[in-house]
Amino acid sequence: MILTVTLNTALDITYRVRSLRAHTTHRVSEVVERPGGKGVNVARVLAALGHEVTVTGYAGGATGEVVRERLSAVPGVTDALVSVAGATRRTIAVADVLSGDTTQLNEPGPQIAPAEWGAFLDRYEELVAGASAVALCGSLPPGVPVGAYGNLIRTARSAHVPVLLDTSGEPLRRGVAARPDIIKPNSDELAELTGSHEPLRATQDARRRGAHAVVASLGADGLLAVTPEGRWRATPPARVHGNPTGAGDSAVAGLLAGLVEHLPWPDRLTRAVALSAATVRTTAAGEFDRSAYEELLDRVSVSGESSAA
Repeated sequence: MILTVTLNTALDITYRVRSLRAHTTHRVSEVVERPGGKGVNVARVLAALGHEVTVTGYAGGATGEVVRERLSAVPGVTDALVSVAGATRRTIAVADVLSGDTTQLNEPGPQIAPAEWGAFLDRYEELVAGASAVALCGSLPPGVPVGAYGNLIRTARSAHVPVLLDTSGEPLRRGVAARPDIIKPNSDELAELTGSHEPLRATQDARRRGAHAVVASLGADGLLAVTPEGRWRATPPARVHGNPTGAGDSAVAGLLAGLVEHLPWPDRLTRAVALSAATVRTTAAGEFDRSAYEELLDRVSVSGESSAA
């Protein structure tokens, strides 16, 4: 079982409009609602790949009930969310059909009380004991300690369970110091962490700060991985146009699937890039175009070398 942690779960709502313009009224042509938050998106992709996944984090209020109801309909995903008094947030994505761009509006999430944080820690410790890998994903809701991910990483490491961290800002900085097995920042998050905008230098610096392996997402340019086993660049065959929301989460799912299946790094990166590109072709995060994914697996380019990095 793979465990994904989404402390700031969400109900993801996607509106499709013909053309998004400021200061005007828009007629929405399609509305898509999905259980969301980065770790939930990761879980849905992993389940579609055939893995058993347990989702934990927080859910509360009427929106939280909708998230749990929708999550129960996803085959292969087990709901282990912890109930809280506050209401689960919503995220709104407005997809502009003409331009292909997406505008994202994210609510902050519920206020978490100290007792609710303690209840989650107890549940997490139980779940980690039965996990083959853990993904810690996304932002922290108000009230959760900024060093929360460092705490969760240390718990997983004590249980000898590999952990992947995908977050940003101070939670990433503190989490890296706890020595996660993999971090997956995008280029902006990596630059904020290290102070360098040169991807290779920044990735190497992130490893020196504590991450065992660093897989940096470079957007349309694919992934850069620096690991103890070697250094690789993985790129899609061509730029993919569509909705990029959730593409990074699908890349995380590919990395986790490859980890628990004991695939070599080039194969993990191939899967991650193919899933990411196939997600851009869909309308909502946590989904991917399977035919595009299978076709891209043979077309992703991976270059690099297997040696100490």
